[in-house]
Amino acid sequence: MKTNLVLFGKPGAGKGTQAAFLKETYQLKHISTGDVFRANISQNTSLGQLAKSYMDKGDLVPDSVTIQMLEAEVNENQAAAGFIFDGFPRTTAQAEALDAFLKSKSMEISATIALEADEDVLTARLLERGKESGRPDDQDETKIRNRFQEYNLKTAPLEAFYKAQNKFYAVNGIGEISEITKRISAIISGL
Repeated sequence: MKTNLVLFGKPGAGKGTQAAFLKETYQLKHISTGDVFRANISQNTSLGQLAKSYMDKGDLVPDSVTIQMLEAEVNENQAAAGFIFDGFPRTTAQAEALDAFLKSKSMEISATIALEADEDVLTARLLERGKESGRPDDQDETKIRNRFQEYNLKTAPLEAFYKAQNKFYAVNGIGEISEITKRISAIISGL
């Protein structure tokens, strides 16, 4: 049985750091929606061209296109012990589509892990990251707070969706990286 995780967390909560550990420790394929989009667009795949046509107009890429990209990633990585979905799903409709796709492959989401952290702590963390990375979205506190607000609005229904399936786990995302890793490992060990 494959271990399939959905990783949630506000910007700066440490998703990337923890995904790297999970990928290594459990031989999981990390599927970051942003990376998948960028790869499809840079490789000029038909899905990348389609996604870019929406993005060029300033429109959101439809769920159907995003799901097709994720399906391709899963299909290309059948040897993986499971998958970490990062940045997807973002809506209940996407979660339902992901469930339907995984079911068609005789798989399911094993757990949804949400890294929770105080927004003031995360704001300080992101502003610090912005100084090092030069990322403009990490250098403006107003933009950071807006990203938190969007996350809160979109993620609340997903929390309910996965709680109804008994697959939602909140993890304290503040502390030493190794401590947070231990908290996540305890959840995975109990699956």
